[in-house]
Amino acid sequence: MKNISVIGSGTMGNGIAHVFAQHGFEVSLIDIKQEFLDKALATIRKNLDRQVSKSTLSEEDKNAALRRINTFTDLEDGVRNADLVVEAASENLGLKLDIFRKIDQFSPQKAILASNTSSISITKIAAVTKRPSQVIGMHFMNPVPVMRLVEVIRGYSTSGDVTNRIMELSKNLSKDPVEVNDYPGFVANRILMPMINEAISSLYEGVAGVYEIDTVMKLGMAHPMGPLQLADFIGLDVCLSILRVLQDGFGNPKYAPCPLLVNMVEAGFKGVKTGEGFYQYTPGSKDLVVAPRFKK
Repeated sequence: MKNISVIGSGTMGNGIAHVFAQHGFEVSLIDIKQEFLDKALATIRKNLDRQVSKSTLSEEDKNAALRRINTFTDLEDGVRNADLVVEAASENLGLKLDIFRKIDQFSPQKAILASNTSSISITKIAAVTKRPSQVIGMHFMNPVPVMRLVEVIRGYSTSGDVTNRIMELSKNLSKDPVEVNDYPGFVANRILMPMINEAISSLYEGVAGVYEIDTVMKLGMAHPMGPLQLADFIGLDVCLSILRVLQDGFGNPKYAPCPLLVNMVEAGFKGVKTGEGFYQYTPGSKDLVVAPRFKK
């Protein structure tokens, strides 16, 4: 595989494009507006510059990676020559199904179609295409250029050959792929999201404050960041979406999202992306300040 198309230029999409381009692949980065693509390219350049400053990448390799990325606002043009299409759009089932219908129509018949979904069924996505054996999940972790894990999700109809090729491809990206089967939340979020939800419930029920809950998990369990800070980093809306996928998929009330999480998302407090969640975030500042509504 040489030509990679990435659909969606947000946090995950630009990270995926960055990694593929850095490892010598020709990348077509696709989004609905050029301004989104320009912002993504600026982010990729900034992250590559950071690698150069740390001497993990040369200036020459940085410039070569940037030259390998071309941008498109037309989906058909962007996937026309793809060997692999990686969808990295919002975690919304209807949107993903619509995208896969289109890329199935416009991309070459040989192309593998992958989704970066963090929880939505690969089997359900594959069912709207005419090539379900060539549909697979590639769940990268955020931030993509740094995190080594890729969950490779094998749908009900995904072929063994396609699975093996994606596992090998992931290794060629200097990632550590782990093959998992297609059940709600896969492995990472099936375990992570109930923990985050329980942390939010502990706050909601007044067991402890934001700082205290995160400190217990960081110092007691050696987590690099507490679950409430991590929820802000992921996006509270994304956490809510995944919990609902788990609740619907398993029909088990233990996955029901905490009412506090629901209210925060409905009120527009979604974490880092909106500047406030359980903490407040000031552009350019590394200081972590508990949001006023959660201060004692």
